[in-house]
Amino acid sequence: MDITFVFFLGLFFAIIGVVPPGLLNMTAAKISLKEGHARGIMFSIGVSIIVFVQTYLATIFAHYLSKHPEAVSILRSVALVIFILIAIYFLFVAKAKTKQHIEPKIKSKQSRFFQGMLMSGINVFPIPYQAYITITLATAGWLDFEKSNILSYVTGAGMGTFVMLYMYIFFFDKIKNKSFTSQKNMNYIIGGITGIIAIITLINIIRK
Repeated sequence: MDITFVFFLGLFFAIIGVVPPGLLNMTAAKISLKEGHARGIMFSIGVSIIVFVQTYLATIFAHYLSKHPEAVSILRSVALVIFILIAIYFLFVAKAKTKQHIEPKIKSKQSRFFQGMLMSGINVFPIPYQAYITITLATAGWLDFEKSNILSYVTGAGMGTFVMLYMYIFFFDKIKNKSFTSQKNMNYIIGGITGIIAIITLINIIRK
């Protein structure tokens, strides 16, 4: 099987997974606007490394998850709690902090890198998403679980995540003079999006 083709499969499906506005891509854009392009990129690199690891784990557990759907339900429940807490923070706690007009200290590139890794690590959605995708691709005969193919796929997934985060950074940099990119409104956007994701997740859990 052509590892280049497998790489672009990983790239494509990772981009699809990150296209909808969410916590990670909006945070990358926010950091870039407030602290500079380089720190936004360092955050994105940290996120992408964790996505690489998560995608690798997803391929390992793909066969198990296909036979035990209750495992996906557990991951979904954990993610629900996480997104509710994040939504509460950005809608209420972060808003309260902005009223104090305290000038935050500029964090280093290294701290933004590790922040990206941490925030990506608590986002468990890539694991069931990539597990489903890899199972589907394997069933279609487009992917097998040979080591070289898995490595190529997860590399593409990590690269695809970075590409989409960078596109968010580039887009918000172009519209940075618009009113909705202020810190307060960015908090509202992140909190609102995260809240919507939490509601959708809750609905899916109830339906299951």
